[in-house]
Amino acid sequence: MNRATGKIAIIGGGGIRTPLVVFGINEAQKILGVEEVVLYDPDRERAAMMVTLGRTVVEREEGALKVRLAESLEDAVIGADFVLNSVRVGGIAARAADERTSIQHGYPGQETTGPGGMAMALRTVPVAVEQARKMHTLAPKAWLINFTNPAGLITQAITEHTEARIVGICDTPTEMLHRIAMALGSAPAEVRCEYLGLNHLGWVRKIELRGEDVTDRVLASDSILRQLYSAPLFDHALIRSLRLIPTEYLFFYYSRSRALANQIAHGITRGAEVAKLNGALFARLEALLKSNDEPGALSAYIDYLNVRSGSYMVQEASAGAVPTALEEDPFRAANGYHRIALDVMTALRGDAPQRVIVNTRNRGAIEGMRSEDIVEVPCSISKDLIVTETCGELPAEVRGLVMAVKEYERATIEAAMGGSELMARKAMLLNPAIGEWEPSLGLLRDLSR
Repeated sequence: MNRATGKIAIIGGGGIRTPLVVFGINEAQKILGVEEVVLYDPDRERAAMMVTLGRTVVEREEGALKVRLAESLEDAVIGADFVLNSVRVGGIAARAADERTSIQHGYPGQETTGPGGMAMALRTVPVAVEQARKMHTLAPKAWLINFTNPAGLITQAITEHTEARIVGICDTPTEMLHRIAMALGSAPAEVRCEYLGLNHLGWVRKIELRGEDVTDRVLASDSILRQLYSAPLFDHALIRSLRLIPTEYLFFYYSRSRALANQIAHGITRGAEVAKLNGALFARLEALLKSNDEPGALSAYIDYLNVRSGSYMVQEASAGAVPTALEEDPFRAANGYHRIALDVMTALRGDAPQRVIVNTRNRGAIEGMRSEDIVEVPCSISKDLIVTETCGELPAEVRGLVMAVKEYERATIEAAMGGSELMARKAMLLNPAIGEWEPSLGLLRDLSR
């Protein structure tokens, strides 16, 4: 590769996180050997706004990275070294409709789990697979960094139906590890955690602080456990009974009734809440950019991110909770999608192996799972190589749940690629967050397709 002319494409470049990703790429420009970032999105107006914000970020940081709008998907990906995929088929309106329908049928409304997650997958799998095929044709040596949710399932589908080099990413595990380190009053580099599972279905099994096993200390401390989540999700007795620390999305499996009751009490789904925030943001950005106030637009964007982050998981965790806006520079936050994406890309360009939790082929990492199953585990990543860490067997307490969700993923991918209503109903039956046959037909037909 000519490192003076490297290129990164973002499919779904009109997405709200794009300026964060541009910031990270600009920060690591020399390491990545990248000259330009090219954004593609069917919504060209939104993508154009993200291009302007991205350029403003680069200018603020006194960088040299070029940011431009692609004329087509082909223009974006041809010759790219990395392609970041972050698409939302149907937009935020489809998410809000899915969550509302889920609640009406008696299930929590959530974008990646339960009925909402399945509807999202059915819409997204064929689109993501076709985009990956085009990418592989036009940039066969490129790495596809999959942000698109549900990330594990989409990564599985692309792995099964294309030859693209792909790795799935999510900031949930790294956020959990960061919170553990903070709760222990230590630097992240001093803490090592054993982690395993699937995307949005993972657990920390062991915690070492400077080589000492402190798992029991963490589990015994209410103070430490309270600091591990952005909202009060899990009863500490639940965590201690498992002797595993679940990531936040397990809340929609372990506390479905509570999540549903709190959502009903709030009277608005997270998707609808985000849709309102997005609408206000884009109206504000349009006005500011029309008056050529790029710094003001960037400031409005930062305020938006802090409001959105401050309200995350609040309504599901407590019926009476009031969101509080954060006060930080989200570009320099220790975690987030842009950080995990940069960690993976820089590791794939470097010679020294880096330990990163990603979604990739199992290849023996978790005993009892297929080699080609996409799992979420720590990996050693170095120059164009991803090697999974040996995790052993799944703990007995979670083995059945993981296996059931993986079978659900397989059935959902088959339904999405073949358009079979019967297979989609089977997937609902296999999904532990749904798990019933009789309601599946009405639920499926009411969900946004």
